[in-house]
Amino acid sequence: MISSTQRSLGHTFARDYAETQGFQLGRPVSPIIAPDGKAVYFLRAIGPRNSRQGIFEFNLADRVTREVITVENVLGSSGNRIRSEETNRDQHEFSGASGFLSFQLSKSGKTLLAQLGARLLLIDCASAAFRELPIAGTPVNPRFSPDGSLLAFVKNFDLWIFDTATNLEQPLTRDGCEAISHGSAEFVAREEMGRLDGYWWAPDSKSLLYQESDAREVEVLHIADPFVPQRPPERRFYPRPGKANVKVRLGVISVKGGRTRWLKWDSSKYPYVTHVDWHIRGRLTICVQTRDQREIVLLLADPESGYTVPLLTENDPAWLNLDQRFPQWLKDGSGFLWSTERNGGWELELRNSNGEFRNTLVAKQVAWHSFVYLNESENVIYFLAQPTPVERQLCRRNADGSIIVLTRDLGVTSAVMGGNPLLAVITRETPASLARSWVQLMNGAIVGELPSVADTPKLTLNTELLEVNAGEVFHVRITRPSDFNPAMKYPVLIDVYGGPRAQIVQAAQRGWLLAQWLADQGFIVVASDNRGTPGRGRHWERSIAGRLGRLPIEDQVAALRGVGARLSELDLDRVGIMGWSFGGYVSALATLIRPDIFKAGVAGAPVVDWLDYDSHYTERYLGMPRDKAPVYAANSLINHANRLSRPLLLLHGTADDNVLFSHALKLADALTRAGNNYEFVPLCGFSHMVPEPAASEQAAEFFRRHLGGPCLVGKARLVQASPAMQ
Repeated sequence: MISSTQRSLGHTFARDYAETQGFQLGRPVSPIIAPDGKAVYFLRAIGPRNSRQGIFEFNLADRVTREVITVENVLGSSGNRIRSEETNRDQHEFSGASGFLSFQLSKSGKTLLAQLGARLLLIDCASAAFRELPIAGTPVNPRFSPDGSLLAFVKNFDLWIFDTATNLEQPLTRDGCEAISHGSAEFVAREEMGRLDGYWWAPDSKSLLYQESDAREVEVLHIADPFVPQRPPERRFYPRPGKANVKVRLGVISVKGGRTRWLKWDSSKYPYVTHVDWHIRGRLTICVQTRDQREIVLLLADPESGYTVPLLTENDPAWLNLDQRFPQWLKDGSGFLWSTERNGGWELELRNSNGEFRNTLVAKQVAWHSFVYLNESENVIYFLAQPTPVERQLCRRNADGSIIVLTRDLGVTSAVMGGNPLLAVITRETPASLARSWVQLMNGAIVGELPSVADTPKLTLNTELLEVNAGEVFHVRITRPSDFNPAMKYPVLIDVYGGPRAQIVQAAQRGWLLAQWLADQGFIVVASDNRGTPGRGRHWERSIAGRLGRLPIEDQVAALRGVGARLSELDLDRVGIMGWSFGGYVSALATLIRPDIFKAGVAGAPVVDWLDYDSHYTERYLGMPRDKAPVYAANSLINHANRLSRPLLLLHGTADDNVLFSHALKLADALTRAGNNYEFVPLCGFSHMVPEPAASEQAAEFFRRHLGGPCLVGKARLVQASPAMQ
């Protein structure tokens, strides 16, 4: 059994994990390389348990890091003023950070643009002197014009510009309102397409392209947090599957105002705008997509007339993944880079300016992951690849077509490049280390490390990565207790996500920490990436179409059995499953339909009925409800609620604005009406990402009660069966 000392240490870790945001507070994020290559700017929390971010500069000449600006510089030392002014919840995403959430460097590299709540600041890079711009209200998504003389931003549902020399602001669009807004990306573009912007500067700084979003036909949901009844519900235009989406159109307007010139395309066939690029040579391209997401078209647009012509079309019988880094135009406008899965895996192509295919630059065998940088002067492309699904390495494609792997040790890499001379900020996570970032010349010389002030977790890791051949080859993460005893049998916890666009089995320590903490409570934690997850090619990922829950569960069972056949310490008669979000959905469904395997389940913030999730995500995998009613029914937890025969714990934040709290309420209602017992812990006031240590501790205690602890082989198991298990 678990000793009181171990439980005390476990509680300490859970608290530390929450307070440090997974030991990420204090690590450098969002690096930007100065154009002259003399400095790197980045954001960093000011302490390992303080979420307030400052803007820092790493000087390459003396390798000294200084804080460019702090919240106190702007607001003074009065702490009671900071919280109300520093957080701008109109930002496109909320990461749990506060203070400076983002910043921008002017094209000249001389000026920083930073936002603190409603305050917009211009900061001189050389002196760190700043001035607050006299802008009334709260500007959203402010950005420099290419020449640096103007700023654009969204305010009160309209697009505005601000002249930095005269301090004059003026609206470019008028009559914006909640239902018809100008300059902002709609919800599904931000949440599901990865398109965060709703306006784009012309290369000559004389005009802008902006989005008009007409939500008048979109269903309105009133989202309330029952924990805070005095707060009025939030009105949100939320397009559910099969229902009306926001209608989007794009128009060009002069910085002097006046008439908008609207772009013309068949928006009834291609209602989604997935990407916009306005090239330095003036070539304006937009990607548009059909509602069923099986076709996208890259259009070349004339900003003067608004007419568009297609450059290329992509089709997929299941769905098309989107890549926001492409097209990547050559500087002279003679062609562009394009990524595609047309041949069964991600490839990089070079196309002529008219869209014609020229040649394949990186073939699918290289396991392309994402684009980093194009060095046109040397005809060299830097990119990330996945030699195996658990790792990500920085690679270079040379002018002769050869591929060089620049980072070799097992781990997960990300990189930002730029400057003169060409520099890279490389961030690496490995099995031995949380994220570290350093500045490197492209000849391999390391200039220095961006300093971190993050805490180090006090855990002894006991994790290994395996490949298991169980019909399919699965990559599996096995986490044993730090004091593992090979003479013991351990109950098993399946740590699952299982859904599209995310992997949890990676050679990166960050994803191992909570698993190790759980293992130290007396379990062996097993995680595997089933079909439907990325990193294994088109067929592997598309297998999940129409089978969002059952296919992941089939694969999780197969991987579990494969591991159990190799490792005798796993007690396959005592298996629990747990996950959050999509993983919560899989956990709940597995507990409902496979009680022969899963003896207990913890479902955190599960999607319960896919008819209640957003249109772009859900229709991609399940189709339109009018055509696929049986598919939606089969994938709903509601329709399996009467099958519950094992202990089930539901956890859900009452203020969840992603998977709404109503999902958990619907499942609880269905389970109650079916006469089934379950446990439900509402996490009061929390949104989708829950740092509260009590949530993890609730799950651990639940599994201890229903699965018991480790026992000697051949001895009685230390578990008392609940009524649901008998």
